[in-house]
Amino acid sequence: MFVLLVLSLPGQGYASSPEDSLSIYGVGVNGGAGVYLGNGLVLSVAHVVGGGIIDRPTITVAGQQRSATVVKESPFEQLDLAVLEFDESRLPISLRLRRITLCQGTPWPGEQVISLLGQTPVRSHILSPLALPPETRRFSTVIRDVATTGNSGSGVFDADRKCLLGVMSRKISQMRMRKDTGEKKMQDIAKYFVPAATIAAFMPARFGLMPESNPPSQFSGHQ
Repeated sequence: MFVLLVLSLPGQGYASSPEDSLSIYGVGVNGGAGVYLGNGLVLSVAHVVGGGIIDRPTITVAGQQRSATVVKESPFEQLDLAVLEFDESRLPISLRLRRITLCQGTPWPGEQVISLLGQTPVRSHILSPLALPPETRRFSTVIRDVATTGNSGSGVFDADRKCLLGVMSRKISQMRMRKDTGEKKMQDIAKYFVPAATIAAFMPARFGLMPESNPPSQFSGHQ
């Protein structure tokens, strides 16, 4: 398994369609990505924040560059999560009133998702762990469309419910051989995201996130 971090900067402006409404939650973190949770909080991953090395990360939200404080961080080798806090008083009131909700239930293969590439929503879907090399199946929440979807720290949302399914952590790659030439080449096959249940358990109690109000039934969508 190989891990590759590709940096991206969020775009500007707010979109008007229901799908594009998620773009407001995409923020920049140290040149990488994060998710605005509301209440001056940003969720990202530890290897974007700096693994504890950078004490005052820089975030870009609503076109503003701000200094943030690391509230809690888990090393890349463990959960690879980080929660940041900043002074939101100068943000537009429309953004300060936003609150993100966490998806309930377990992501299922084929589920349609939206990831944020900067502030651009991109569709993909959940991939079965059985499609991964056996040694990487501990990463059970993965999406396909590696090259066109959001980078480390980007939010992954349920395409229908618009709740937060997780945050992008790493690429999963596999050595493959071309049948015609015998040439071996490393190929990206999926992206792992830290799931909402793990995020909920990681968040400090005083910053608890709201669960979605109408979670799907146990069997909905699992056809």
